[in-house]
Amino acid sequence: MQVKCTLCDTVENIEDYSLQAKRLRNRRIYMYLCNNCYERVKDNTLKRHATGKFRLYEEKKKEDELI
Repeated sequence: MQVKCTLCDTVENIEDYSLQAKRLRNRRIYMYLCNNCYERVKDNTLKRHATGKFRLYEEKKKEDELI
């Protein structure tokens, strides 16, 4: 299966019956990232986490769930 990286537009081949190929076929929302882009995003995210100013906010709970 040929896939295209959404960030750098490189075309790569992945196995037709791999889990990643199945996700891309069945759920069009999933993006494919090549290994270089994936590592670059991962490194930049880890740098942001290391600054201490990066926070993930939890979804606010509804009042019905609290009772």
